[in-house]
Amino acid sequence: METKIEKQDGNIIKLEFEIDAQKAENEYKKTCKILSNKVNIPGFRQGKAPQKMIEQQLGTDYIKRAALDHLLPQALSEIITENKFDIIAEPSVEKFEFEIGKPLKIEAKIELKPEVKMGDYKGVTIEIEGYKIADNAIDKELETLCKRFATNKEVTNRKTIATDIVNIDFEGSVNGELIKGGSAKGYQLDLGHSNFIPGFAEQIVDKELNSEFDINVKFPEEYHEESLKGAPAVFKIKLNKIMEKEIPALDDELAKKVGPFKNVGELKADIQKYLDHTKKNEDERNYAKTLFEKVIEKAEVEIQDTMIKREADQLLEEYKATVNQQGAKWDDIIAKEGLDNIMKDLKEEAKTRIKNSLVIQEIQKLEKIEVSPKDIEAKFEELARMYGTDTKTITNQLKNNMSVLYSLSQQVLTEKVMKFLTENNTVKVK
Repeated sequence: METKIEKQDGNIIKLEFEIDAQKAENEYKKTCKILSNKVNIPGFRQGKAPQKMIEQQLGTDYIKRAALDHLLPQALSEIITENKFDIIAEPSVEKFEFEIGKPLKIEAKIELKPEVKMGDYKGVTIEIEGYKIADNAIDKELETLCKRFATNKEVTNRKTIATDIVNIDFEGSVNGELIKGGSAKGYQLDLGHSNFIPGFAEQIVDKELNSEFDINVKFPEEYHEESLKGAPAVFKIKLNKIMEKEIPALDDELAKKVGPFKNVGELKADIQKYLDHTKKNEDERNYAKTLFEKVIEKAEVEIQDTMIKREADQLLEEYKATVNQQGAKWDDIIAKEGLDNIMKDLKEEAKTRIKNSLVIQEIQKLEKIEVSPKDIEAKFEELARMYGTDTKTITNQLKNNMSVLYSLSQQVLTEKVMKFLTENNTVKVK
């Protein structure tokens, strides 16, 4: 197939090529036959109407476009394969001349993946700040453990303080009308860690046991319930119980409750082991992150605007989905942030994502890193452990989901490339 190739700006290739006249005509007739089975023409059974009747019914332009849809994939595939084009989007047909008895002339455009010029990505030495463990880290962990095993002790000889846990009955109203879902009996509330309306817990401080009182609050302007946004509310409160946290002493008995330890010494040794493991993991994570940033920084790639726009549009749809899942309104987000500002940020994120992906793919190509079926199986096993099910169930659910399989393969590829980078470069920890 003779093809004229013209390189244009933005990694676009313009193609001009022809399809043999006989092949084009045969496909046209074949398409007429296929379409005759899908239309009803009075006086003829489906599939039996002559070609002229089909042409009159559907129009030759429609039939030619349908025939072209069948001819193009193979023709473009041959051109792309022959020229080793690395395309990143569906080819687009700019125009065509389809006249029966003559070669079918086609002009199309394809968008190529940007060329990546790699800088140094192996044999490099980088320096990172080591993860710091605080001098009192063990004491802090022990303090947290003691608090975790704290019990609630009921008190009757004083008023409430800000660190108490209380048992209350409450009933809320706005403008004299009860709030739907705004009342409860025997509700336990931690005054020091309340996620109630701002000001609610604070007004229960310094109150007598068994007392009844009102508190006045205002719902936040961004409250999820439209009718309550910014509304002043009154809550009738009855204080049933006052409890304070009783933190146990750090001794061998507590160590035995925490885990398989005989004494406090063994517990401290286990905490030290955990802290050392945390430092090792954090240093490795920081090394990998810093190293990849250096590799990305040294790589050169010109990303075309069309590619950035597609990625930014995809990020926008993901953002909208997240907003909906959180129960917010997209129009409110637009009003608050502005679509232009949102798109500006998303385009920057799109550039970063695209460059990261292109560099990973380039290292894969240069170092011949492969993702095997066994790698995907290992990911299925990992997912099975995460969701507490068996590998067979996960595999059956996901094996035919192409988007999930692609996502998993990209995860594996990224992990393998990062492993290659960390094994082929040197780190110095300060």
